[in-house]
Amino acid sequence: MPTDPLPDWVPTRRRAIGLAIRSARLHRGLTQEALAELAGGLDRKTISRIENGHMSPILDHLLLIASALGVPLSALVRDS
Repeated sequence: MPTDPLPDWVPTRRRAIGLAIRSARLHRGLTQEALAELAGGLDRKTISRIENGHMSPILDHLLLIASALGVPLSALVRDS
């Protein structure tokens, strides 16, 4: 069970991952809707929540998003 509350670095990293996804999506000229569809039919709201750091993405979603964006998973979750 995760600690409650989470350490400060966890939401910070979650936001950084969301920003990396948004940056890659915009670089490819995709809307959230288009990315959601390319990522196996994820909900656009899921993409929005992940990009804004409001939701912790599960690994499966990250893998689908990375594939849809044509980037390795490491490009989305690398430490800055």
